[in-house]
Amino acid sequence: MSAQPVSIAVFEFLDDTHREIQSHLVRLHALVDAIESSGLNQANRETARRVLDYFNGEARQHHLDEEKHIFPALLASQDEHIVQTTEHLIQDHGWLEENWIQIAPSLEAATLGNLWFDPAELRHALEVFEALYLDHILLEESIAYPEARKRLLECDTVGMGREMARRRVLRKQEVMAH
Repeated sequence: MSAQPVSIAVFEFLDDTHREIQSHLVRLHALVDAIESSGLNQANRETARRVLDYFNGEARQHHLDEEKHIFPALLASQDEHIVQTTEHLIQDHGWLEENWIQIAPSLEAATLGNLWFDPAELRHALEVFEALYLDHILLEESIAYPEARKRLLECDTVGMGREMARRRVLRKQEVMAH
């Protein structure tokens, strides 16, 4: 198999993850609406758990995928705009993590049926988180990914894909062990 189809598959996987992130952001908005209107019923608690698990797991793995496999090729660019964009994306990952750390305790409480948090504050934190994520995804898909596709065509993206999959299997094993 040539490098090009595998490279495309890696980017399709990353793009799919962006769609999943957006779907979970929509789910999180619906959850906040539901909590405000009907409190913490079993369905809301289960939704909180799914969203919490997704952003604690797959979303963080996605950022690691980019930082290990996509961003290094971009940081090596001679194009200052590409380097600055990549540095901005790396910084975004830090901001997203910080925003998530602000949101996660409320969702953890919701999974346990505890409504100690203010849903209005959760909504505000979610709006900041979502805006940053959507801007971040747009920047990746419009600049970083197209540039990385060009640079990675000659690379062993088979190994890249295997590493991404192996890390997820190990993560699931860790989660199941706890």
